[in-house]
Amino acid sequence: MERDSRIPVYIGGSPGPDDAVLVEDGHAMPPAGHAIRFVALKLGHQPGCFCCTARGPAANAFSALYRDRATGAAPYFGRVIVLASLLGEADIKAALDQDAVTKARFRLASA
Repeated sequence: MERDSRIPVYIGGSPGPDDAVLVEDGHAMPPAGHAIRFVALKLGHQPGCFCCTARGPAANAFSALYRDRATGAAPYFGRVIVLASLLGEADIKAALDQDAVTKARFRLASA
C-alpha cells in the first residue's frame, strides 16, 4: 500500500492547538490552531471568479498555510480543519480537485 504524504483536510470539526484552520469570512476564528481566512466565491460568473483567475481564494489560502508552515510562521501542523458554509466547502473542494499546487500538497480526508 502506498502512503499519501499530502496534508489531510477535514471539512468541519473542532480544531486543536496543533491544527491549521481555514476559516471562511463570516465564521468565528477558532480559539486554537493557526487560522487563515478565505472568502468564498459567489455563485455565477463574476470578475475574479475561479474560471477567470489562475487561482481562487481557497487555493491562495492553502498556499498561505503551506508557506507559514514551511517558514516557521505557523507551528508544524499535520492536518487542516475547514470552517465554512456549503459554498465555502465547495470552494475548498474545487481547490483540492482543480488547483495543481494545492492538489500536490493537500488531500481531502475521509471522515
